Amino acid sequence: MDNMERIVQITAGRGPEECTWVAAQVVKQLLKEAQEQGIDAEVVQHVSGTLNGTVRTASILLKGSLVVEFVASWEGTIQWIGQSTFRKMHKRKNWFVGVFTMHPLQNQSVFDGDIHYQAIRSSGAGGQHVNKVSSAIRATHLPTGLSVVAMDFRSQHQNKKVATERLKAKISSHQAAQLCNQLNDQWLNQTRVVRGNPVRTFTGSDFKPERKKSEFKSQHNGLKCVLSKKLKT
Repeated sequence: MDNMERIVQITAGRGPEECTWVAAQVVKQLLKEAQEQGIDAEVVQHVSGTLNGTVRTASILLKGSLVVEFVASWEGTIQWIGQSTFRKMHKRKNWFVGVFTMHPLQNQSVFDGDIHYQAIRSSGAGGQHVNKVSSAIRATHLPTGLSVVAMDFRSQHQNKKVATERLKAKISSHQAAQLCNQLNDQWLNQTRVVRGNPVRTFTGSDFKPERKKSEFKSQHNGLKCVLSKKLKT
C-alpha cells in the first residue's frame, strides 16, 4: 500500500486552560502511538496556551501506509476525566478537546508547458545595450498566474534560466502560504468542540486510557445466563 498523508489538528477550542493541558497530553500520546506504528509525524503548526506545557491548537502531518486507520481511531472528541490540574477545588471532572483531520494540499508540479516566457526590455542602469535590447525575461505560470522577471544578465538564455528558478521558488512559497491559510481556516471552523460520544477517554493525572469492558466477556456472561435459565426450566 502506498504511503498516505493526513494532517491531524488537535484543538482545545474555546475550552478553559484545563482543556489546553488535555490537548498537550493528546499531542504527546498521538505522537507516541504514531511512532509505535511506524508512522512519520511532524508538527507543522503549534499554538501554546497561556500556561506552561499547554497547547491551544497543534497540527501534525502524518505519513505512512497505516495513516487512514490511525487517523480514524483519533478523529472526533477526546475526553479526559480528572481533577483540574490548575484549580484543585474546581468541581468539574470532564474535559473535552477535538481532533480533526484534513487532506494536505498536494504540491503542484511545475511543467515546462505551463510556463509562458516573454522577452521584455530591461530597465535601469546598464548603458545603451540595456535600453535597446530585449534581454529581460518575464516568466508566468499559467495555472496560477504567478510571474517573475529576470534581468540579471545580458544573455536572454541566462535570464530565462534565472526566471524559471525564481518562478518555481515563488510557486513553492505560494503553496506553503495556502497550507497556512487552510490551517488557520480549520482552526476558526473548529473553535467549538462537541461534548459527548468521545472516541477516546483518558483518566487521572497520568493520562491513562480508560479501560473498556471486553465485549467478549459481556457476551460470554450473557450466554451463560441464558444457558442457566434453560437448565432450570
